Amino acid sequence: MRIGVAATPDVALPTLNWLLHSEHELVRVITQPDRKSGRGLDLKQSVVALWAKENKIEVVKPLDFDETKTAIADLDLLITIGYGVILPEAILDLPKFGCINLHFSLLPKYRGAAPVQRAIESGEIESGVTVFKLDKGMDTGPVYSQIAIDIDSKWRSFELFSELSNIGVEAVEQSLSLITQGHLPKPQTGQHSHAGKITKEETKLDWKEDPKKIINKIRAFYPAPICWTIFRGNNLKITKVGSFSNYSKLTPGQIGLHEGECLIGVSDGALVIEKVIPLGKREMLAVEFARGARFGDAEFCG
Repeated sequence: MRIGVAATPDVALPTLNWLLHSEHELVRVITQPDRKSGRGLDLKQSVVALWAKENKIEVVKPLDFDETKTAIADLDLLITIGYGVILPEAILDLPKFGCINLHFSLLPKYRGAAPVQRAIESGEIESGVTVFKLDKGMDTGPVYSQIAIDIDSKWRSFELFSELSNIGVEAVEQSLSLITQGHLPKPQTGQHSHAGKITKEETKLDWKEDPKKIINKIRAFYPAPICWTIFRGNNLKITKVGSFSNYSKLTPGQIGLHEGECLIGVSDGALVIEKVIPLGKREMLAVEFARGARFGDAEFCG
């Protein structure tokens, strides 16, 4: 088949690499326009655009409906993977076999923009990928393939994204095989849920919350947008948390160094903080930050 891929983030790379060496023809990559980034606000290409140029695949960065329509009209199939743009219903049937999406949840659970983050935030122990045919709804189309995996209790969104992007290759391969054989996708079944975008307000930590919820939130929101708290008037990002500690000498939000571990008090104990990003600095071990900060007897995050 003549295939195009509409994608923007690096989670699409495993599938792109597989397609490049498959029996199918990867005709072009469609990705979002270059964005201003960094202190100098220089234009920055997406990871997918850079991959396509490196592998000599045509890159299209549509700015409007007509450009998008032209980019997919001659394809047999379009695969979308984290493209970040909702395709108009009017163009979904332009490719011979339509458009399919690789989604990082077991649909109909966690439809929407942040399925991986919301699954971890909710304390799920299972996730997976779904390849489905796009229709006018939000992740509501019929399913070609699903593959489930267990979520390791130590994984953050970063690690789960990595696992899902790799098994996504198998799901896409299964789906393309079904499509070429003329099989039709099956309607979604089961209870649906929504995985809405993450707001900055959600990422601020409340140390009086249930410790398990705090742990899940820190795991869920890394590598973006990252949970944060205020320490000595400055933003302190918490990028990795360890286990719950029974150490009871810290009240909720109180930060301290105990037996070589950086701890922040929560209800009924404390959390072991493993990695942080202080304002204006690189990510570092929390104990390294603690030694440099020289905590007082009663200092708090809030």
